[in-house]
Parts: sequence; C-alpha cells; structure tokens
Amino acid sequence: MKIIRFISEQGEMLCGAYSSDHPGSAIIMGGDIFGDYTLTKKQATVEKLLPPIVPVNILAMGINYKKHGDETAMSYPDQPILFIKATSSLTGPVSPIILPTAGPALVDYEAELAVVIGKTAKNIRSDEAMDYIFGYTCANDVSARDWQLEKQKGQWARGKSFDTFCPLGPWIVTKDEIGNPDDLAIRAILNGRVVQESRTSEMIFDIRTIVSNLSRSMTLLPGTVILTGTPDGVGFTCQPPLFLKDGDIINVEIEKIGTLSNRVMKEEGE
Repeated sequence: MKIIRFISEQGEMLCGAYSSDHPGSAIIMGGDIFGDYTLTKKQATVEKLLPPIVPVNILAMGINYKKHGDETAMSYPDQPILFIKATSSLTGPVSPIILPTAGPALVDYEAELAVVIGKTAKNIRSDEAMDYIFGYTCANDVSARDWQLEKQKGQWARGKSFDTFCPLGPWIVTKDEIGNPDDLAIRAILNGRVVQESRTSEMIFDIRTIVSNLSRSMTLLPGTVILTGTPDGVGFTCQPPLFLKDGDIINVEIEKIGTLSNRVMKEEGE
C-alpha cells in the first residue's frame, strides 16, 4: 500500500491510500496508521501532496556506502554513524528546496532510502528489526557543505537542518510491498542527468543492523524516520563541484517506491 498525506480539492488535510488505478486520487484513511486504521469507502482528489509523514525524529546515517567513503576520503566506520536533522527541515514532494538568502552557498543533494519506524523499538536484535519497520520512502538529505565542513567545525546537524533540507515522499510504501530493502536501485537525477546511481546492497550497514544499533542508544518511536546514507556521486566531490542552484530540478528515484521531485528556489527577500 502507498500511504500519502495530501490536501484535497476541498482544502482538507487527509491521509489516504494512493490509488494506482485512479491516479490523482486516494482512498481516505481513518485512525492511526501506526495503530488501528481503516480504509473508508470514500475517495478524494489529491490537490497537493504533503510529506507522507511528520516525523517525531529524523535520524540519519553518515558514510554508509563504501564508494561514498572513497570519494570523500573518509574511512569506513566500524559502526553506524548517526547525525540528526531538525524536524523543521521537512518538506514534501514537488515543494521547493529553498536556498537561504543568508547562506549557505554550497548546497548539495543526497539521494537516500528512508525507513519509517512503525512501533516502539528499544534494545532490539537485528533479527527482530523488520518487525518494527512500517515502510519506506524516498529522501533527499540536502546538505550545506560550507556549514557542514567548515563553519560548524565538522558538526553536521546545522548544515543538514536548514528549512526544506529534508524532502520526503512521494508516499510511504508499506514493507510488505518492498520485499528486500537491502537490494533496491537508487538514483539522483539533476536536470535530467543521472548524478548518483547505485543499489542499497552497496550499503556498509544493512537496514536491520542500522535499526538495531540505533535502538541501543535511543528509543525509536513510531513515526521516526531513518535516512540510511547516500551513494557516491554527490556534488561536492565532482570535478568541478556541482551545487544546487535556483531553477534546478532534483529527483530521487528508488526501485519499488517511486520518484521524489523538488525544484530549487532562492529564498525571497534579504
């Protein structure tokens, strides 16, 4: 099932199951998607897609693809590297990525598979991890490289947390439709050009290991979103460097999930 949050033709904010048979419409859902929910018999026209979830936490993995470690000259970690993105960085499919007027100047794309936690997980084993996953979506871990690597002395959170720097979507695909999340094709496409292309099988730490490892240092609540790392091909390692600019279109495509598309825009005003 593909679960979306959206604005209807009547201006209502709703949750629904996206209808592949009737593109542009959804079956309205009632209740809590992480608890008791129902699929009603009502359909609604999708006027605007919203982020498919409002996360309680956005947790993210650094250097989780070997070739990305190679291109950044960073050694492979011996356990998952965690950083946190502010929940206020959330934005949805089709919504713009805003380049702040006050900086940063070097804004980069990062295509990532995002895991959505469905029930409370604490100190779980890796062989239990799939029981706690609700589904998956596409993410773009937009990153201000000048802030991440220089202005914040290597502390990543601020450079990763500007408003609109965490696009998610277009929907959550429930885990039953994905099968093996550790072998999905993933790409980033900038203005029609493929700039990142890999498979999640190239990750250093697989999904089960990531979820189990994080649960040992914090409680993973329902609605937690985990970004699982990006493959090689990010802009700041290109020659010459390739950064997002006003008017760009950046797409993240993941097999069995779909395409997350965002336009890049300058912030208005001074």
